[in-house]
Amino acid sequence: MTVRAFAPAKINLTLHVTGQRDDGYHLLDSLVVFADIGDYLEFIPGPALSITVTGEHAEGVPADTRNLVWQAAQAASWTGEVRLDKVLPHGAGIGGGSSDAATTLRVLSELGAEIPYELPASLGADVPVCMAAKAARMQGIGEQITPVRLPPLPAVLVNPGVPVPTGAVFAALASRENPAMVTDLPKFETVEECAFLLGTQRNDLEKPAVGIAPEIALVLDELSATTGALLARMSGSGSTCFALYPTKKAAHFAAHEIGAAHPGWWCRAVELS
Repeated sequence: MTVRAFAPAKINLTLHVTGQRDDGYHLLDSLVVFADIGDYLEFIPGPALSITVTGEHAEGVPADTRNLVWQAAQAASWTGEVRLDKVLPHGAGIGGGSSDAATTLRVLSELGAEIPYELPASLGADVPVCMAAKAARMQGIGEQITPVRLPPLPAVLVNPGVPVPTGAVFAALASRENPAMVTDLPKFETVEECAFLLGTQRNDLEKPAVGIAPEIALVLDELSATTGALLARMSGSGSTCFALYPTKKAAHFAAHEIGAAHPGWWCRAVELS
């Protein structure tokens, strides 16, 4: 029996780095949402584990033990073929690999595999929040997940095609002791309310990432200049940036603007939730 599943892109609306533990793990405080665009996976049970990677962004994605999907399936003692359709750019700060791994664990659990409690976090800091794939506040080293209520957020995602290694971004971070997010998040009723509060928060990795990949600054400038943009910010530690808009129509119009001006960029109008 073949099972098909969707692994949505993860977007960090905020990402505050609040400290670092003795073991090297960074402490985070982040508001995370998920897009209606993502990778697709198919699981076909069989005698041996294998991965086939296809799709627009398949190039450079390992189809062996280096892939988090492989590691997740192996840890769950599942065998068979996984067909991964790579829609999302990798090294892009939108959790493609983590979402793929989380989706793998979720599907295999539904198929009867036993998933140890500590397994998601052992695969990466973003995997636990990707397990539910719903808006949440992520704290600690990624293991503290608090669901939040947000209105649907029309947005545009843009990646200039420059992978940014997470390790290099954290290494370039000037301070690891930064203020956390606001203590209590209000119950947002509109996109505008959400964007206003987000504008008072941060992504502490944006500045060091721009130092590594100056193209990010250009993307942010271009998004900020689009008609109706309420907020523009980088997501996660990678080169993908997002902007929020009051309506889906405004987001699609902005995506058209960006796409026409920069046909080599990956640009998509999405809804975040």
